[in-house]
Amino acid sequence: MPQFEHLLPTNGDWKLDITRWLQEDVPSFDFGGFVVGSAAKSATLWMKEQGVLSGIPFAQEVFDQCKLRVEWLVSEGSELSPKKGEKIAIAKIHGEARNILLAERTALNLLSRSSGIATASRNLINVAREVGYGGVIAGTRKTTPGLRRLEKYSMLVGGCDTHRYDLSSMVMLKDNHIWSTGSITRAVEDARSVCGFAVKIEVECQSEAEADEAILAGADVIMLDNFSGQTLQTAALNLKQRWAGKKSFLLECSGGLKLSNIREYLCHDIDIYSTSSIHQGTSVVDFSLKINVEGQ
Repeated sequence: MPQFEHLLPTNGDWKLDITRWLQEDVPSFDFGGFVVGSAAKSATLWMKEQGVLSGIPFAQEVFDQCKLRVEWLVSEGSELSPKKGEKIAIAKIHGEARNILLAERTALNLLSRSSGIATASRNLINVAREVGYGGVIAGTRKTTPGLRRLEKYSMLVGGCDTHRYDLSSMVMLKDNHIWSTGSITRAVEDARSVCGFAVKIEVECQSEAEADEAILAGADVIMLDNFSGQTLQTAALNLKQRWAGKKSFLLECSGGLKLSNIREYLCHDIDIYSTSSIHQGTSVVDFSLKINVEGQ
């Protein structure tokens, strides 16, 4: 299993995010912490429904900042299926009672959100592989402000590509860029003049004619946006055949793709399918944390 936590820098500002989230939860007095005090306790973290476990490094940082010792019992990326009415132990947590309860909700929220996205990503990639598609299934930049790192991370754990991380990662020229500039060719030329050879340029196209112009202008990725299933497959085949041996480019499909309809769109002439359905409005996976009581 890949160690995705190694993507996160040891001194990155993502740890400051955790600090801010903990402060957000206790802006003044921790009344519950006063009630339980500093007695040494242990607790169990439970996964209560089916899904892909994701977000462990973020939860671990919550526990670290709350001075807790954690023993993880399940590896990140594992797909778990608790039986009806049962739950699966994910981790054992040790430390002062007030610190356990301080960490509880923030850690659970991060695990729930991350695991929900990882599960949706795994489900979609599984459908694609079941029908023999071997290309890229990717998310989009339609992430939640403040949670982009967590959400992009979760896509990777689930098996999907993150697509571009931000506006600086790759040039994507959409309809508004084209209309503002005047033409696809001009937009691509202007972009290349500043992004250089090391940054890819992608152009959103509404027709084969627009795709041809983008390819001729030197775009690296051609997004066929909001095409229907059969129209998409025909356009993709035409473009690949027409430019074979002349220009190198990738074809991407985007627009309305989700688990229920992606089979209609999948074809080998499309290199990338991108969708926000794996991270926007996805369900969460339910977790709970319970203090261990002696004799129970």
